Amino acid sequence: MLAIDIWFIIEKVALIATIIGLSFFIAMYTTYAERKVAAWLQDRRGPNRAGPFGLFQPLADGGKLFFKEEIIPLTSNRFLFILGPALAMITALITSTVIPWGASYVDGTTNIALQVADVDMGILVVFGIVSVGVYGIMIGGWSSNNKFSLMGAVRAASQMVSYEVAMGLSIIALLMMTVTLSLREISAQQAGMNWNVFYQPLSFLIFLICAFAETNRTPFDLAECETELIGGYHTEYSSMKMGFYLFAEYANMFVSSTILAVLFFGGYNYPGMSWAVENWGVNIANVLGIVALFIKICGFIFFYMWVRWTIPRFRYDQLMHLGWRILIPLSIVNIMITGIVILRHEIIAYLGF
Repeated sequence: MLAIDIWFIIEKVALIATIIGLSFFIAMYTTYAERKVAAWLQDRRGPNRAGPFGLFQPLADGGKLFFKEEIIPLTSNRFLFILGPALAMITALITSTVIPWGASYVDGTTNIALQVADVDMGILVVFGIVSVGVYGIMIGGWSSNNKFSLMGAVRAASQMVSYEVAMGLSIIALLMMTVTLSLREISAQQAGMNWNVFYQPLSFLIFLICAFAETNRTPFDLAECETELIGGYHTEYSSMKMGFYLFAEYANMFVSSTILAVLFFGGYNYPGMSWAVENWGVNIANVLGIVALFIKICGFIFFYMWVRWTIPRFRYDQLMHLGWRILIPLSIVNIMITGIVILRHEIIAYLGF
């Protein structure tokens, strides 16, 4: 019994280390990809000096942040000033623990789940962690003792709380169909191109818009708009504390893209997966499933970047109007329509038709 527990712990620790390392790597090279995509959209070259094709640019940027002078304002709250970026980064990483990265790896009679924690309420865990992420931004802005930082933090907090309501309501219609909160079960139900986006397109659209607002990405980046607030909630930060906030933004973009892929685009499922299992074996088919999941994630990350360099920033009143007066009513209407469709036979029988 003790040996089994030890191997279980080793398996989970190895999976956690892999996911954290992968998150760091993807967040690091997403900055490079964003600069390249921006250059492509603006007919420029982008970073091309550090290494071949500029591939070492993220390493150069990371080294620059690491060796820059660490400045903590004298009038700031020192403990909260340090806690803010740490909390933002921790919450960005924890969310990935409930995501199913692939089907189980089969080693003889042993199945190794490619998921750190397969909890029955996985989607609620995601929403709980995301809601805590607001505190990292709010604490950082308030503790800086800077009016512009505080205004950026207040904007970010009100924006994220507002759009969490619409995001939560948009998921209810999906959960009414899947009848489960487990992300692994939701992925398993979408086998064979039976993707939820075909049944809940409005839910997907609302969730996608809210994901932009939750990650503070353009056109919802009012918390960091340089023309009004200098640098936003992280104006007073430098060195690796600034790097933590930047990393948290890109890590959140990666995780939100993963959640979108899992909830609406089948997660690790792909066309012909059952055929691949029968002809090539379970493990090869599952490796292809992991590749398919990351292709979907890269597609959403590219969409994030495309929107950033295409659509101008909203005004704050437009942002609140979209969240409270458009997305929330649409989510409620979608819930009502979904309920009517699910109970259509009972409704018809009750009305006597």
